[in-house]
Amino acid sequence: MTRDRQTEMLNSARGRVVACDSAYDVLPNNRDRDIVVNASYCGVLPARFLGAQSPRGVIGVDCGVGPAGASIAGLWYLEALNIPAAAADVMTVHLGNGVDLHDNGVISFVNRPAADCGVTVGMDVRDAARIMLENDPGEPEAAQVTNRTVVDAGQSGRKIICIDSIAFGLDEDTNNVLVTAGHTGRSAVPYLVKVRPFGFICSDGGGGRDAAGRAGLSIVEEHGIAGATVDAKKAAMGDGLSSYVDGVITGANRLAEEAGVRIGMPANIAARYLADRNDGGN
Repeated sequence: MTRDRQTEMLNSARGRVVACDSAYDVLPNNRDRDIVVNASYCGVLPARFLGAQSPRGVIGVDCGVGPAGASIAGLWYLEALNIPAAAADVMTVHLGNGVDLHDNGVISFVNRPAADCGVTVGMDVRDAARIMLENDPGEPEAAQVTNRTVVDAGQSGRKIICIDSIAFGLDEDTNNVLVTAGHTGRSAVPYLVKVRPFGFICSDGGGGRDAAGRAGLSIVEEHGIAGATVDAKKAAMGDGLSSYVDGVITGANRLAEEAGVRIGMPANIAARYLADRNDGGN
């Protein structure tokens, strides 16, 4: 059934899944109830229009992502409003055709509220829209969104754990290697000293004047903490998993170098060296 530039794809007691050709076709009656599957890119501009009407959820198109992730930046704009949102791989859809996006699209990116609902990368758009309609996102406080993931363990048995900021480290991490995604400037030092991880990898924050984004490496060395940094131009800041998967080492303190960490090394390999380093019995 076609109604007000929107095609109804699913109707339930909780609301509807509607398909439209443009983000600008979102309507006030979508507020708090409908999933709007729109064949626009997922940038901030369309997200402003979608967010103003506050639908239950949104699915758009990644349009190749583009410089600075501009074509999917709206996912995080909507995340700040706690609206589930996802983008489909542009190569799976006809741009400007909302029904085709619903019927043939495949999810390529999701925000945290969408992940809360159960939406995952690789899922068909029709399934993702239904899952968004059937489930509600969480409403965590900022400090609760730590994205803590155990990704590996060294031969020593020490865990390698990704978190988005060293500020989210736990007491138990004195025996773990933390791969995080904030810069390693002097403001990171109090958190590193408080947590005292067995080893860490953070971002270099792009370097900065006088390499200030790596300054913490030498400062924490006197506390017996081995650490390294990854290139912020290659690993996404604020995403610990990206530091681990995409990271390339740009700096290491003496303790990390003694463990075998080297400039240019992939972060996942460096993390293994840190996990298995000889700590001299400390």
